[in-house]
Amino acid sequence: MDVTQETLYLLKEKGIRVTPQRQAILEYLKHVDTHPNAEEIYAHIRTKFAGISLGTIYNSLNMLCDKGLIQELAYGDTFSRFDGNPMPHDHIVCDVCRKVVDYHGPLLDNLLDLAQQESGFAIKGYRLELHGVCPACQN
Repeated sequence: MDVTQETLYLLKEKGIRVTPQRQAILEYLKHVDTHPNAEEIYAHIRTKFAGISLGTIYNSLNMLCDKGLIQELAYGDTFSRFDGNPMPHDHIVCDVCRKVVDYHGPLLDNLLDLAQQESGFAIKGYRLELHGVCPACQN
């Protein structure tokens, strides 16, 4: 299945009305590993759809998040970044330039089991972010 067919399938499977703009947003997020914010996504999508508004970008991102096709990495009132990989995984954030990269380290299954036993919570997921200074900002 090629990228376009996969994107169409994902949108239809989740009951989302397929529009060229939504398709372009999802395809873009599936192919970048930079975790762009809404304004960066808008700048990219606007090159293909000149009349698209930032509001349409935000509405589409919210819908794609709600349907579990992407994930939002919210950083308080400052900014949100978006990840085209909705599967649980961890991130490292640069405290200087705010760059976000995926981190694929050991799973935290034992920690989740222990936290569940000690708290009594039925834990459904977690979000781990490591913070530091990226190699570019260290120079």
